[in-house]
Amino acid sequence: MTTKVSYSIAFLTGLGLIFIGARFFLSPEVAEAGFGIHFNEQGNYSFHYIKGIRDIFSGLLICLFVLMNEKRALGVTLLAGTMVPISDMLIVLSKNYNGFVQAVPHILAIIICLISGIILLASTQTKKHTIRTRGYIKLTHSAATNKKK
Repeated sequence: MTTKVSYSIAFLTGLGLIFIGARFFLSPEVAEAGFGIHFNEQGNYSFHYIKGIRDIFSGLLICLFVLMNEKRALGVTLLAGTMVPISDMLIVLSKNYNGFVQAVPHILAIIICLISGIILLASTQTKKHTIRTRGYIKLTHSAATNKKK
């Protein structure tokens, strides 16, 4: 049951990342404010596009692992991917105009990645591979009698 919930949460998280990434392409200034930072880009949206493609890629990867039922890969990706919302949160909190409220989305992402990743990895059972050896039987035939010796 918890695995299915973790899969569902991971899939919704992936879709959310795709949405957030697309928003950085389609409406960069709105996405910037939603991220929790403000700067005078003077028409240069390079940061926004970098952030957008990163989020789209991450979201696609998560969704694909869910759809392919790659529980272990999804768990590892979520745990390793925790570094992204941690870094984002630290960037947001480094600005003197931000506080805890602006960090909340990043904190929630950290919690979701950690818990879902741990649950998925804990529920992954390592399969024991049984090596079957086959005995080899040497058969010889007599040409005269066609009998096995």
